[in-house]
Amino acid sequence: QVQLVESGGGLVQAGGSLRLSCQASASIVSIDIMGWYRQAPGKQRELVAFITHTGAPKYADSVKGRFTISRANAKNTVYLQMNSLKTDDTAVYCCNARKIIPTINSWGQGTKVLVSS
Repeated sequence: QVQLVESGGGLVQAGGSLRLSCQASASIVSIDIMGWYRQAPGKQRELVAFITHTGAPKYADSVKGRFTISRANAKNTVYLQMNSLKTDDTAVYCCNARKIIPTINSWGQGTKVLVSS
């Protein structure tokens, strides 16, 4: 399994921006999907965005046009650029690495994002 460490969370005012980073302990070149999930207090975890090994991104409707996911394979890092943040974006954001063969399903510990009004 690959270990994942997130960073970049913090307190930001509504309308502001943050960039989250997910550092992997090994190469992510062959990882099928790298994703960002979030879990707000009292809510279920939800998918925010993912990016395939070919670089194709996919976003939840709630963040389309505001968030951008990218991957820097040479740095074993995936980023989530978050712009125009809303109070509803407040959550713990976790990184996920998923591969079918061999099976990999790794999670990071998460980084907290708090958006104030």
